[in-house]
Amino acid sequence: MLEIRNVAKRFHSRGTTVTALDNFDLTVRPGEFLTIVGPSGCGKSTLLNLVSGLVGTTEGELLLNGQRIRGVDRDVGYITQSDNLFPWRTTLNNVLYGLEIQGMPKAERTARARELLKLVGLETHADHYPSELSGGQKQRVGIARSLAIEPKLLLMDEPFGALDALTREYLQGELQRICAERDLTVLFVTHSIDEAIFLSDRIMVMGVNPGRIIAEFSINLPKPRGEYNFRAEAEYAVLREQIWELLQSELIQTEAGIERSP
Repeated sequence: MLEIRNVAKRFHSRGTTVTALDNFDLTVRPGEFLTIVGPSGCGKSTLLNLVSGLVGTTEGELLLNGQRIRGVDRDVGYITQSDNLFPWRTTLNNVLYGLEIQGMPKAERTARARELLKLVGLETHADHYPSELSGGQKQRVGIARSLAIEPKLLLMDEPFGALDALTREYLQGELQRICAERDLTVLFVTHSIDEAIFLSDRIMVMGVNPGRIIAEFSINLPKPRGEYNFRAEAEYAVLREQIWELLQSELIQTEAGIERSP
């Protein structure tokens, strides 16, 4: 579904060039939940901004279903850590927004929005404003709003990072359920190894200076993972240790200020 081919992204400021990504290659398969983990500053959010079409590449190309990404595309949904809801719109009207922009008839878009609110468990909160919702509820509205446009690819950048531990774990389970019901293709970014293992079919570990893929892990634990203690599985312990050792090495290199050759 998504192909990233030899992508580089450089930023220029005050006579200095910063290479956020270099020689970056990645493929996301249809129906796959692929997670990127890596230290702060390795280019994870830059990668999602490139895929979303919000910024352009310095080198290389990105293809969605064989078509080059040249700007913002309705086939790509994007959920960030901040809920970005319109405070003057109710829950229902926030979900309706993208469908209004697309010009969908009112009855059809309202029916779809209500169906999605039921999917995320907020059908009784349709008339609430964002100020009346908890952080977890706001993120569920954001998920429903992104799903309303029926994207082929859903990007998620630390969507649960600002939530308390219990809410975060609950929404991880809800996201896994929704992905299974909707057969979603997801490119997910997180700093949490545990979250990555819980949600993913594959995990890519990124390094820094410059941002690049340093390892790939396939997750063979059965789904849904909320229905058993996946942390008790031997594979979980091995995966977590391997990923942590890679990230720890990158953090040490970053603290030492070591820059690698492209």
